[in-house]
Amino acid sequence: MRFMLMHRVPEDDPASWEPTPELIERMNAFVEKLSANGVMLGAEGVHQRGAVVRRRGTAIRSVDGPFAEAKEVVGGFLLINAKDLAEATAVAEEYVTCFAGVEEISIEVRPVVVEAEDIEPYLDR
Repeated sequence: MRFMLMHRVPEDDPASWEPTPELIERMNAFVEKLSANGVMLGAEGVHQRGAVVRRRGTAIRSVDGPFAEAKEVVGGFLLINAKDLAEATAVAEEYVTCFAGVEEISIEVRPVVVEAEDIEPYLDR
């Protein structure tokens, strides 16, 4: 099953947006390890600038970033294969260690729905 691991960082923390050579080295080693194990499907960082498009009723509004009202923003993501949420969470626990030196970070682990049956285990019934 596929999972997306999104790392969220404070928008106003320079360490979150200016990676040190050590962080880059740790991240590269982690990505290489996941790739060698067949776990990695993709990984990217994202810029803190962007846009949000919201629809309320019939009104559509676009807002450019950075997103000053947000405390945490997505800084990047990994797309991985894991047998279940527990295994994906274990990968996230290792992933978060790449960010030594970043004051505050969280990793959100979300199942990716590729086929209709992928959502079945996560339905509240």
